[in-house]
Amino acid sequence: MRTTSNIDMENKLDIKERIAAMEPSAVWSDAGDGMFRVPVSSFRTLAEKLRNEEGFDFLRSLTGMDWGEEGLGCVYHLENTVTGENVVLSTADADRDNASLPSVHDLWKGANFNEREAYDFFGIRFVGHPDLRRLFLRDDWKGHPLRKDYDMSLNPLNMENEGNEDEAPSYEMTPDGGYILRRHPLFEDQEYVINIGPQHPATHGVLRFRVSLEGETIKKIDVHSGYIHRGIEKLCESLTYPQTLALTDRLDYLGAMQNRHALCACIEKAMGLEVSDRIKCIRTIMDELQRIDSHLLFIACLSQDMGALEVFFLGFRDREKVLDILEQTTGGRLIQTYNTIGGVQADIHPDFVKKTKEFIRYMRPKMREYQEIFTDNVIVRKRLTGTGILSREDAISFGATGGSGRASGWACDVRKRHPYAMYDKVDFEEITFNSGDCFDRYMVRVKEIEQSLNIIEQLIDNIPEGEWQMKVKPVIKLPEGSWYTAVEGSRGEFGVFIESRGDKFPYRVKFRSTGLPLVSCIDTISRNAKIADLIAIGGTLDYVVPDIDR
Repeated sequence: MRTTSNIDMENKLDIKERIAAMEPSAVWSDAGDGMFRVPVSSFRTLAEKLRNEEGFDFLRSLTGMDWGEEGLGCVYHLENTVTGENVVLSTADADRDNASLPSVHDLWKGANFNEREAYDFFGIRFVGHPDLRRLFLRDDWKGHPLRKDYDMSLNPLNMENEGNEDEAPSYEMTPDGGYILRRHPLFEDQEYVINIGPQHPATHGVLRFRVSLEGETIKKIDVHSGYIHRGIEKLCESLTYPQTLALTDRLDYLGAMQNRHALCACIEKAMGLEVSDRIKCIRTIMDELQRIDSHLLFIACLSQDMGALEVFFLGFRDREKVLDILEQTTGGRLIQTYNTIGGVQADIHPDFVKKTKEFIRYMRPKMREYQEIFTDNVIVRKRLTGTGILSREDAISFGATGGSGRASGWACDVRKRHPYAMYDKVDFEEITFNSGDCFDRYMVRVKEIEQSLNIIEQLIDNIPEGEWQMKVKPVIKLPEGSWYTAVEGSRGEFGVFIESRGDKFPYRVKFRSTGLPLVSCIDTISRNAKIADLIAIGGTLDYVVPDIDR
């Protein structure tokens, strides 16, 4: 019988041979997960072949890197959504003062914001990118703070001018191999532009949309992020691996358990540490309780945004029961500092099984209550149906995973694509719809609550005996190499990329935000919608702003 790991290895060997044939200059490095190192001069050609000929249509993650003397560059994690094959590429420009890489925003739409992020923090110019503004920091920020040689004495508090936010800079290549910087207006003079945010109840965090309107119709949305950016990835570089765990709870705080699970799993993978079945089972149950907690809050906040206050209170009523169960074992309600490297911080509470089974019996009939009051309401259906349509092709290209991708017909669940913990031992349905509108995005979450109850029910009476914390060394040093691990967060694929130089501190940590792809597609799916629909669109995309800003 072929296991998932056998299949992955066969695919890896197969794609290695095909890439070697396509681009002889690509050099394979087997440190960690392994990746192809591709010269800048041939990177764009290889990327086009992988996207257009080999079917690698999903850009899972794009990570800006500072490799010191090797230069500034990026790591690209790609997946073929048909075959399930994965490949990792990296490329770098040794000219640190003028580092330039070819843009791939036209191959994968999700690269647009990811390249802006890499420009923002590393100063890498992506040639051909149409709008290379900073994404998180102010336009007049001095330097690029994720570089290893960044001067920390540069004081951003002295900045006085944020620059012209109405211009989009882009770099174009000249015949002699040089570059020309051009600036293009974001909006025409006659356009009527309004601000939604940065402080607005329906943006679900400090986020700003500049919306161009023609009457009540949306013509363009310019996203401004970074209002609560905390430099978490930079902080990780000066922390030991156990110290980095606390930062995951400050990303998507409605997926804190899952975020920490991903980071622990990535570190354990690099260590070669296999945790016990008891740990896997506990983590799976906790992740699904967290998912129910998050989806209930999604329903509650969406109903509040649309004026249905009764459902808002129902959602919080039921969510409190989940938080009570979590608190008994973890000690936390919103922030869950539970997963540890090699296990969990404490065994489950003596009443955990009993309380969880009581909640399952309580919650199933309550789902009919949401159906009767909200789902079947004629106003809800008219406002959500046919609004904010995200096509399956765009969902994949933007990397809009989670419920938003599955509502567009994309079976993108990490629990199915790359099973982890106990997800290959339980029977559950991956919920997908095909319309890709606001109503289908809502329905995915409703149905996923039922599936999470099913998963928990299969495990709760069968938690294996064994260790709840494996033995690990007091000082953890990962071998040299790079690793990527993902889990199915409440809002989609939450990934962790770690590059190690063999020290007790990570050389680079990148968190694959679930929310950044969702915000990057909002301009596309909101065009020609009414301004009143923007609230429903944002609500059903279900992004959490601290996860975007990191």
